[in-house]
Amino acid sequence: MAHVVRMPSVVANATEAIVAQWLVSVGAHVSLGDPIAEIETEKALVEYAAEVEGTVGRLLAEPGATVAVGTPIAVVLEEGEDAASVTLDEPNPTPTRSEPAPTLQAAPSATPTPTAPAAPAPPPEANASQPGGRLFTTPIVRRLAAERGIDLTRVRGTGPHGRIVRRDLDAYTPTVESVPPQPASAQAVPLATGHTDVPLSGMRRAIARRLTESKTTVPHFYVTAHVRVDQLLALRQEANALASRKISVNDIVVKAVAAALVDVPAANAVWNGGAIRRFDGVDVAVAVAVPDGLLTPVVRGVHTLSVSELSARLADLAERARAGRLQQHELEGGSFSVSNLGMYGVDEFSAILNPPQAGILAVAAAKRQPVVEEDGQLGVGSVMTVTLSADHRVIDGAVAAEWMAALVRRLENPLSILL
Repeated sequence: MAHVVRMPSVVANATEAIVAQWLVSVGAHVSLGDPIAEIETEKALVEYAAEVEGTVGRLLAEPGATVAVGTPIAVVLEEGEDAASVTLDEPNPTPTRSEPAPTLQAAPSATPTPTAPAAPAPPPEANASQPGGRLFTTPIVRRLAAERGIDLTRVRGTGPHGRIVRRDLDAYTPTVESVPPQPASAQAVPLATGHTDVPLSGMRRAIARRLTESKTTVPHFYVTAHVRVDQLLALRQEANALASRKISVNDIVVKAVAAALVDVPAANAVWNGGAIRRFDGVDVAVAVAVPDGLLTPVVRGVHTLSVSELSARLADLAERARAGRLQQHELEGGSFSVSNLGMYGVDEFSAILNPPQAGILAVAAAKRQPVVEEDGQLGVGSVMTVTLSADHRVIDGAVAAEWMAALVRRLENPLSILL
């Protein structure tokens, strides 16, 4: 029997997603696990893989179309089947990726069941580069254009109906001209009072929803420590004088966080509804600022990586996060997060938890200030303030204090991180 491919629920609680582009065409043969489409969510592009083997019989959604979760988007045929001789079943009211896909059935010859007429093809859109043309693109393309400083009204779209797709941005060469005003869809609306209303992107809506939920439903509490990091900075300077790849303070902090989670396993946990789930390994999410907000890609097995290996992975994830090229699985999981604003000169701050994680560390700048030396004399040292936000359902105060003490030991004795 033929197989109906439905829009997957690749993000929890999502009701719709965008078919960014098809990776196959009608008539192509696909095997189990072959990527067939790129699905765009609020935060990333996800490659959707075939769940059966067969021949692509129909593609039911235009590239760039927003489709409700569970809606049929393609048909995969078995050998000898004809797409014209089958009709779609009713969609499953609560589809999920794990449920078996519904099948297609031959249309009965006697009293056929009435079916909804096929949706008419959308009328051709004006190209975005034409005067008065509608800007026809996707949130990811708009995000990349903003990052690269590209005015989308000057880009000729090569997608269906003049849609601007990612390859158009890659091929675009700006000309030396005066920059026209932003397209209407991207402009803020001025108010008579002198204010502006900035339209919310999908990412900003997701951030607002998740952080509001976290702050109102998770019992946060905070533990702060001031860390003397003179040895850490000196060790980093020595390492960078010899290493081919420069190591950042953040690389060392993330490694120290993982080491402290190994030292205090009770803190390496998440809230799992009816249970507290503790992990054997350490996966750490690291906050990355992007044009529309922030993303938290996850580094797996941080406790097993050298600092140089960790540095390379963090740099790769950050680069792809800013370019909008992270995959959904790279944004999921992790037991702990790190948010570092030290590069902005911040003295101290606290961060909001990313459920179901039970801990996030806010890292401020290392600054020179008066310190009391071990012999009681007054001196000058580099001090960094770190603040742990913890979920009290998972981590008690004593455990949080024990973990913070372990982190301070690791940071103030940085050789212990490298060994």
